[in-house]
Amino acid sequence: MKKFYKNRFALTDKGAKNLTKATISSFFVYCINMVPAMILMFFAQSVLENIKKENSFYTIISVVTLVIMYILLTIEYDKLYSTTYQESADLRIKTAESLSKLPLSYFSKHDLSDISQTIMSDIEGIEHAMSHSIPKCGGMGLFFPLISIMMLFGNYKMGLAVILPSLLSFLFIPLTKKTQTKDHQKYYDVLRRNSEDFQENIEMQMEIKSYNLSKDMKDKLYKKMDESEKVHLKSEINTIVIMAISQLFGFISLGLVVLVGLNLMLSGEINILYLIGYLLAAIKIKDALDASKEGVMEIFYLTPKIKRLKEMQAQDLQKGEAYELKNFDIELKDVEFSYSKDLKVLNGVSFTAKQGEVTALVGASGSGKTSILRLISRLYDYDKGKILIDGKDIKEISTESLFEKISIVFQDVVLFNQSVMENIRIGRQGASDEEVKKAAELANCRDFIDRLPDGFDTVIGENGAELSGGERQRLSIARAFLKDSPILILDEIAASLDTDNEKKIQESLNKLIENKTVVIISHRMKSIENVDKIVVLENGKVESAGKHEELLQKSKAYKNLIEKTKMAEEFIY
Repeated sequence: MKKFYKNRFALTDKGAKNLTKATISSFFVYCINMVPAMILMFFAQSVLENIKKENSFYTIISVVTLVIMYILLTIEYDKLYSTTYQESADLRIKTAESLSKLPLSYFSKHDLSDISQTIMSDIEGIEHAMSHSIPKCGGMGLFFPLISIMMLFGNYKMGLAVILPSLLSFLFIPLTKKTQTKDHQKYYDVLRRNSEDFQENIEMQMEIKSYNLSKDMKDKLYKKMDESEKVHLKSEINTIVIMAISQLFGFISLGLVVLVGLNLMLSGEINILYLIGYLLAAIKIKDALDASKEGVMEIFYLTPKIKRLKEMQAQDLQKGEAYELKNFDIELKDVEFSYSKDLKVLNGVSFTAKQGEVTALVGASGSGKTSILRLISRLYDYDKGKILIDGKDIKEISTESLFEKISIVFQDVVLFNQSVMENIRIGRQGASDEEVKKAAELANCRDFIDRLPDGFDTVIGENGAELSGGERQRLSIARAFLKDSPILILDEIAASLDTDNEKKIQESLNKLIENKTVVIISHRMKSIENVDKIVVLENGKVESAGKHEELLQKSKAYKNLIEKTKMAEEFIY
């Protein structure tokens, strides 16, 4: 049962184990719920047949039954709610940990709103089913065969009168599973698309307002919401019809018990107590099955959510062993990479970036510069070839070991809605306040930080909304100073800086890059003229490599870049 639960509902080992316990608890609760009716039957039989028994006997039995019921209900409550809610937290943590180990390529192919919906909404749905439906259905699966055997032994005719209609009423639900899951999947997909559209509209508000598209976008969203409600309504109507037909069989069970029981009474085969006993059993079973049917339908409703969660959990994680890097030369050998099967971004790239040197990557847009940086830092995994650090293929190194030795400053800066201090401290979590402030000084951040209302304690808003583009970039550079890793990757770090700040940053970088392996991208060709090596990329290949003066003589692509850069600098509006 534990293995079934784990595979069927994408649970953790602990969650599947606790769900099994909850199912067993529900089974015993179903059993104890039948005891009061049995006590009533024995009491009625003793009255009708004038069997003398002390009243204390029934009192003791009733009290014992109530105590057992209380204990079982308490255990069931704990297993249904406390443990399943814990599983909800564990499942979210497990999913988040899996996401943290996925390459960046996964996130580029999946909408962030879809991922957040899976972690929050989908797991919340599974949580509700775990506490309200799954154990109850599992408990009924154990209880129904047991009570059926007992009733057939008592009187097989009356037993069949209870069992057959009840069984038919329940089996009608899974027989319609295909129809239900199809409807739920359609509605689930519509909600996902709506979520993505809302996310897009929120993120694109500046563009929407600047182009006066507010009304058009609003009308589109309302139209999509109306369409999604139609899909939802159709799904709900189908569910109601299925449930109504199933409930009909449940009521037939009660009528059939009365009809068969009266005939058997008239023939002298059973007495009135048997009829009442089986009628009470039929009512109890009907109520329990009705709850189980609702539970099964909730599980069907969850099918798309469970499927999505399984897909996320089944993604190949970046693997590798812990490894202590000692030498930090980076060597690329015939590296090939593509974001999709149709378009190859890198096609046989080979070069070496040596420790203690600055290697610059240059080339036209789309030549593969940023892709190389992402591959070196293992945010993506390459398709063919090798990337070696300290002579070891980085695919064989755990991401933890690799990230520990790499500092990355990308052009697109991501900041958190926290204080300036904590945003810089991301570079090295254990850093003291003084170390953070020193890193901020090196990155030329103190001038604008001191102007903020609370200085380093100022909360800067989501993704640094309270800061300018250049200020956000400098905070990102401060992280790299704080981390002080032996490999430094810089992607257009001066893109959002004015000339004065760029000069100050470059002066600080001269101190930071000592004895480090530095790989840099810059479209400002003047800023990389004095680096140790320039790698010229063209159409996903290395066109040439060398120093500035050397490339001016032998590289047509490099000369073309220099000329275009000069034209851009001399352009006057």
